[in-house]
Amino acid sequence: MILLHLAAWSIFFLAPLTFLGHGQGFSLLQYMAFCVYPLLLMVVFYVNYLWLTPHYFVHGEKRYYWVVNIVMCVAFGFAAHLWLNLIHHHDASRPDPTFWKSAFFILRNIFNLILSAGIATTIQLAMRWHKAEEARLKAEAAHADAELRNLRNQINPHFLLNTLNNIYALTAIDSQKAQEAIQQLSKLLRHMLYDNQQGEVPLSDELAFLENYISLMKIRLSEAVDISFDVTGVKTNPTVAPLIFISLVENAFKHGISPTEPSFVHINFVADGSRVVCSIENSNYPKTPDDRSGHGIGLQQVQRRLDLAYPGRYAWQKGAARTATPIVPHSKSKRYDPHLCHHRR
Repeated sequence: MILLHLAAWSIFFLAPLTFLGHGQGFSLLQYMAFCVYPLLLMVVFYVNYLWLTPHYFVHGEKRYYWVVNIVMCVAFGFAAHLWLNLIHHHDASRPDPTFWKSAFFILRNIFNLILSAGIATTIQLAMRWHKAEEARLKAEAAHADAELRNLRNQINPHFLLNTLNNIYALTAIDSQKAQEAIQQLSKLLRHMLYDNQQGEVPLSDELAFLENYISLMKIRLSEAVDISFDVTGVKTNPTVAPLIFISLVENAFKHGISPTEPSFVHINFVADGSRVVCSIENSNYPKTPDDRSGHGIGLQQVQRRLDLAYPGRYAWQKGAARTATPIVPHSKSKRYDPHLCHHRR
């Protein structure tokens, strides 16, 4: 910014050299006399830039701002004209200017001085607006980050409560399976306690977390429930928001199957280089088409987390026959086409 100011004023102070008489030699005193006018422009500029605009104009005291500027510009306009006349008075080859010519020069000087004040005010206001906009964007980002962290923290007790209920029911049926369930739960908690604090985690870690959860669910379900978990094209191992899929998988188990009757949950992940596709199909047993109880707070939290983590970079289709769950981009630093993830019921 300082270099820009220096460059701009250098042009103004070098401009008088073009008005000096050609072939008559260079006079330092004459050049310094001509520099008075750009010096007055500089005074008006910085009086507005450093004092009038930040202390009076932006605080609503515009009357003082206008009065000082008008008095300063008119006085400097007359002073510049009188000063140049005094310089030219010693040049016998120059005739004395007429009244109308003098009036034109004075008005021109006043206009240029007002223009200098206006430019200074505009620059100062633009800088203040830019700083205010940056502060607003930072505040919005901080608020979104805090909300995102709060949503992630809300997932933990909700998910943990359901898992503990599963293990409690299992202890009365098979103690060996209950021990296996506790071991699976320890792996789940490790992911939730540590990886959940990061903005993004490798997709492989998230898939391992989901696989542990599915294994835990298989322990308490009968063989009548067909469960599949397929992964394709995750060699690049992109990063995703932590725990972004668990509510969807949990919802499929909670509302989409029967613990004893024939039913199914089919989960498929595909990473194709520009997006991550998660497809979930379940039998939606024993719910009827009119039953909307499955769309509760868990899915609302997923929607909000996607809005915050991937604004404009995901797609989630919902319908009676098919509910599309989100496909998320590999990195928040890049923008990808919207992604689709099918949750069929």
